[in-house]
Amino acid sequence: MGMTKHEYDVEGYSPTDIDPTGKHISSGLPVYADETGAVPGESFTIGNSLYARTQRFAGKWSIEQRGIERVPEDERTDTNLAKVGTMWLAANMVVSSFAIGVLAVPVFQLGFVDGLLTILFINLLGITPVCFFSTFGPVFGLRQMVLSRFYFGWYGTKVIAIFNILACVGWSSVNVIVGAQLLHAVNNDLPGFAGIIIIAAATFLVTCFGYKVVHYYEFYSWIPSFIIFLIVLGQFAHSGAFVNLPMKVGNSEAGSVLSFASSVFGFATGWTSYAADYTVYQPHTVSRVKTFAWTWAGLIFPLLFTETLGLAVATAMTYDPVTFEPTNDYSRRYESSHIGGLLAAVLFPPFGRFGQFCLVVLALSIIANNCPNIYSVGLSLQVLGRWTQAVPRYIWTFVGTLVYCAIAIPGYTHFESVLENFMLVIGYWLAIYEGIALPEHFIFKKGIKGYIVADYTTPHLLPPGIAAIVAFCFGVFGAVMGMAQVWFIGPIGKHIGTPEYGGDIGFPLAFCFAFVSYCALRTVEKGKFGR
Repeated sequence: MGMTKHEYDVEGYSPTDIDPTGKHISSGLPVYADETGAVPGESFTIGNSLYARTQRFAGKWSIEQRGIERVPEDERTDTNLAKVGTMWLAANMVVSSFAIGVLAVPVFQLGFVDGLLTILFINLLGITPVCFFSTFGPVFGLRQMVLSRFYFGWYGTKVIAIFNILACVGWSSVNVIVGAQLLHAVNNDLPGFAGIIIIAAATFLVTCFGYKVVHYYEFYSWIPSFIIFLIVLGQFAHSGAFVNLPMKVGNSEAGSVLSFASSVFGFATGWTSYAADYTVYQPHTVSRVKTFAWTWAGLIFPLLFTETLGLAVATAMTYDPVTFEPTNDYSRRYESSHIGGLLAAVLFPPFGRFGQFCLVVLALSIIANNCPNIYSVGLSLQVLGRWTQAVPRYIWTFVGTLVYCAIAIPGYTHFESVLENFMLVIGYWLAIYEGIALPEHFIFKKGIKGYIVADYTTPHLLPPGIAAIVAFCFGVFGAVMGMAQVWFIGPIGKHIGTPEYGGDIGFPLAFCFAFVSYCALRTVEKGKFGR
C-alpha cells in the first residue's frame, strides 16, 4: 500500500509546518500515513527532533512507541482472542471487585438472595457496552478516546478525555490505597506510603512497556488471585459462618437495591471508556461476535465470582441490634481494617503465616486492576492537544503514576473516604457517554458502515459536537436529580427508599436524559451542518 503525507493531527497545522523528513516542524510528530490515516510504526523515529529521539530510546528497550495514532493493518498481528478475555479476567479477579460484593450487607443492608440477584442482572447490563466497544478496535485500529471523536466531535472529545483522565487517576488512587491497607494488615511495620509505592512501581513497569506486555501480564496474573479466592471460598464454607440473610420488603428495600445496583453497575461499566484500547492490534478480519464473546466471558466470570464471594463472606458479620456495635470477629475486623480485616478474619485463624501470604497476593492483584487505568490515561492525555500528543505515551504513563501516588499517599491517612465518594459521584459520566455514543452509532450512523475512518484526524469532517456537549449537560442534570450519595441526595432519589438515604437512580436517569436530548439535538445539528 502506497504511503502519502497526511496530517493525522491537523489542529493548528498547515503544509508549511512539514519538513523534508516528514515531521511537523513545531512538534516533531510523524505525518506519514496511508489513505485511511493509519501511521506506520517506523515513522515515529524519523528525523532528529526530541520526539524522534525519545521514541528511538523507547525502541531500544522494546517500549511501545505508538500512542493514539491509527494502527496500520500490517501491524495488527495479535490474533489470539483469548488474550482479550484474560485481559478483563485479570483486571476484575481482584480484591476491589470482592469489596463491591461486601458492600451489600454492611452499607446497603441487603439479604443474600436480593444481593445475589442484583449482582447477576446488573453486571449483565453493565458489561454490555464494554463488550460492544471492544469490537471497534479490530475494525478501525483506533483507541477508545479517538473513536469518541465520531460521537463528540474534535473538541467535545477533549472534554470527555478530561473525565476519563480523572477516572483513571482517581480510581488508581483508591485501588492502590486498598492494596496498601492489605499489606499493612499483614505487616504493621510497613507504612502505608511504602505499600502504595510498591504497587504503583510494579504497575508502572508493566504499563510502561505497553500493549503487548500489559496483555502478557494479564494473561497469567489472574491465576494466583483465583487460587487465593478459591481458598477463601473453601475455608469460609468449611467454617459454617455463612448466614442466609432474609430479603427485606418495602421502600427501604427498593432504595437499598437501587443504590447497590448503582455501585455494581458503575464498577462493571467503568471499563467502557478504555474498551477499544486493548483490541487495536487485532486484525480487521477478526469476528466481531467472537471479540464480543471473549470480552463478555472475561468480564462476567470474575465479576460474578468475586462479588458473590464478597457478599457471602459479608453475611457472617453480626452487629448488636441496638448499639450497632460489632459482635463477632468478622465484623470487628471489618470495622477496624475494612476489606483487609474481613479477609484476615477468614484466612488468619486457620492458616497463620500462609494466610498472610494469601493476603499479600490479593494486595498485589491491584496491579492487574490498575494496569488498564494507567495504560489508558496516557492515551487520554494525548487526545487533549497537539502538545500533549507530542509527548510519547510512556512518559505520560510515568506522569500519571506520579500524580496518583501524590494523591494516594496523603489520602491513605487523611481523605480516603472523601476520595472514594468523589469518584463515585463522577462515575455517572459513563452512563452519559453511553447515552450519546450508542444512539450516534445505531440511529445516526446506522452501524459500522456509517463511519469514514480517515476523518478521525480532520475536525471539520467530524460531528460539530454541539449536540453531544449539550446532551452531556442534560445527562449531568439527570444524574444529579437521581443520585443518592453521601454528599448529596437528588430530589428524585430522595423519593425512593427512606427519606434519610433515598435510592440511587442516577445512572438510568443520566443515560435517559442524555439519550433523549441527544437524539433531538443531533437531528437538528446534522440537518444544519450535514455532518
